[in-house]
This record gives sequence, C-alpha cells and structure tokens, in this order.
Amino acid sequence: MISFSYRIRPLYGLSVVLLAFGALSCAPDNNKKEKGILPDPDNAALKLPEGFAALKVTDSIGKARHLAVNRNGDIIVKLERPDEGNGIIILQDEDGDGRADRQTGFGSYGGTGIALHGDYLYASSNTSVFRYPLNDRQLPESTNAPDTIIHGLIDQGQHNSKSIVLDDKGSIYVNIGAYSNACQEKDRTKGSPGMYPCPILDSAGGIWQFRANELKQSYGEGKRYATGLRNVVGLDWNRQDQSLYVMQHGRDNLSDLFPEFFDATASANLPAEVMYKIEEGDNAGWPYVYYDQEQGKYVLAPEYGGDGKKDPEEGKGAGAIPPKVAFPAHMAPNGLLFYTGDMFPEKYKNGAFVAFHGSWNRVPEEQTGYMVAFVPFKNGEPAGEWEVFADGFAGTAPVMAPGDALHRPCGLAQGPDGSLYVSDDVTGAIYRIMYDRQENKS
Repeated sequence: MISFSYRIRPLYGLSVVLLAFGALSCAPDNNKKEKGILPDPDNAALKLPEGFAALKVTDSIGKARHLAVNRNGDIIVKLERPDEGNGIIILQDEDGDGRADRQTGFGSYGGTGIALHGDYLYASSNTSVFRYPLNDRQLPESTNAPDTIIHGLIDQGQHNSKSIVLDDKGSIYVNIGAYSNACQEKDRTKGSPGMYPCPILDSAGGIWQFRANELKQSYGEGKRYATGLRNVVGLDWNRQDQSLYVMQHGRDNLSDLFPEFFDATASANLPAEVMYKIEEGDNAGWPYVYYDQEQGKYVLAPEYGGDGKKDPEEGKGAGAIPPKVAFPAHMAPNGLLFYTGDMFPEKYKNGAFVAFHGSWNRVPEEQTGYMVAFVPFKNGEPAGEWEVFADGFAGTAPVMAPGDALHRPCGLAQGPDGSLYVSDDVTGAIYRIMYDRQENKS
C-alpha cells in the first residue's frame, strides 16, 4: 500500500479537485477502458519525420526535468523544484487514450535525476540520491521514508543538477557539475586568469561512481570516474557496448571575456556541445581546452594562454578524449537516451536521442536548439550525421531570448511500447512521440 497526496489538475478541461488519497491498491485495474491512442490533430505542434505523430500527455505539471516510464506506461517525472510540496509526479492514463487523467505526487525536494532500475526508483536532489522500492505495479512504496543512497554532494548553485544513470553491474553514476564557467580566479570576470591547476576538479567537473545498492554513502566514498567535464545534464548507459555516454555543456562568454580574440559571432557559435563515450579515468580537458567544431580540434582556452587557435599544452588539455559527436554551440543538451524499442523504424534501433534545452547566450543572434536530435549508431559507435528529429517546441516566432520559448525539451524516456517521451520544464508539458508501422507499411 502506498500513501499519496493526490490531486487532479485541470487536464483537458477537467476542473481542479483536491483529495486526501489514503491508499492506492497494488492490484491491476482490469476495468480500464481502452479507447485507443490517437495523436493530437496538430501533433502537439511538433515537426516530426514522416510516419511519426505526437500528443501531449499533459501540459502543466511544473518544471519537469528528467522522467522515467514503467512497464505499465505510468510516467514518473522529477521536478526542478517542488510544486505544492511534491518534487516527483506520477502520471497515469486510466481510460487508455494516452493522456494523463490521474496525477499523484510525493517527495518534498527538487532536482533533476530520476531512473527506474531493477526493483527500485532512484531520484536525486541537488545534494543527494534517494531510492524507493517498487511494488508489483512498478510504483514506488515508502514514499515518505526513502533510502538515502548518496548524501553530501556539492551544491554551489551553478551547474548543480545531479543527473544519474545506472549500469548493469551495480553502479550508479552521478554528474557533479563544475561551479564555474572556466575556472577563473573570479568567475566570468574579464581579465581574471584561469587557476592552474584548477582546484574545482578535485571535487566537481566530472562523473562520480557509487554503489547502487549501498546506503548512506558519503561524497568521499564515491570514485571520480571521469574528469574535465564542465557540466553534464544528459547521460545514458549504452547497453549495446556497455559504456557510459554523456553530453557536455560547453563554456560561455568568449567575446565578453576576451574581445581581442573573439567577436560576438564567434562567441555565439563556439564552442561545440559534445557527446563523449566515457571510460574510467577519462579526462575531457575542461577548463584548459574546449572543442572548436569549426576547426575540428581542441584549442587552448584563453584563460590559459589560448587565442582561439593555439593547441592544448602538456598538463593543459593535451590528451583530452575526443568527442564522439560535436553539435553547434550553446544548445544545452539536457537529455540523452539510447533507443532500444521496436516501434520506430530500424534506423533508430540503438541510436541516440538528444534533448536540447536551447541557448541563452547567442545575443545579438537568434537563440537556437529547443529540439530533439537523433544520432544513428551501429555496433556501439556513431554511424552517420546527426539530424533534427523533433522540432517546434519553442513555437513559431523567432526566439531572441530563452523566455520567448513556449517549451524547452529537457528529459527523454522510452515507453514499454517503444514510444518516446519528452519533458518540458517551462510549463511542464510531457510529449509522447509514436510511429504507426501499419499505417506506414509499403
């Protein structure tokens, strides 16, 4: 039995109802109506490849970050900050039309990370990772008293989201973002030199590995699995080659801090947002270098003597691991998902979807991103150019500032039928993208 504070939101014209819901039965609902799932007439305002369709599961649950979908199709969403006391939201479709008509919540903390693995739900705040046992309906129990898996993680305000992913060998990986742009003595300050060696790397700017089934692990009990990563919000475990993949947010402020080397256009277009395959002990080079996708190489950061062209130096980024994929600058890759479902065409099998939250610092140029991209993979490696998969989240008007975007993609999840779910942290919309094999048969 589980205890929830339960309410129905104004979803699809329903009025707001507040209820004290004492107990939720663990038995399946055999009387659930199956209406069939039809996409929204306008595909939820999204632009999709031919054969795909979309609907909004809901439109207003709060600042939705990462999400997971259990094998019954229930959607579990982590909120950046609690909404009416609930930091985790469960959305259920009771009449079988694909849209949420029941919403429950628990967890009084905000954050980003959430994952279903084995018999547990894992969720993170900005300082801790918690674990909830699942009942036979794949719903969390003991919601008022979760296990604490990890505690005492650094939260310095900047780049503080603790994204998580689990492997198949008993480990959980946590992003500890660098609380800095480029490790300057005075962060984001013109003329301030970079600290060398960068002291932030001792405790942040990387991926830490912990044991998934051990309670109350302190920060110091974790292992620094990889370093030189400014901030990773999107990460996933690629089960085809049993490796960790991450999406790094590149640095900012090149023209603001070093106008002698970079004009506004260069600063808007550099550096790349990159996908890395991460193995234990890897170093991606931050803060000493950044990846210039136009030159196709790492260059030395200006805080450490670079001028936009100089190569890395010994001890300052030389030997940084190469990216697997380089994307345009400042698009903020917040979600990564390797697709293993059977609904989508074969080209998508084992490929990577990336949710781009959208840029904020391309002024005076138009902001960009706000979409979901796809990278084809073969035998565990990228096997072709990346492409825009789902667009239109931001609306049709030009986005000159991030506040102009109607929706901003953040998290990705795969449903039991192979549908792709996308969260939005502006209004809290949840999108479901589907493909109809019968309708698209040749």
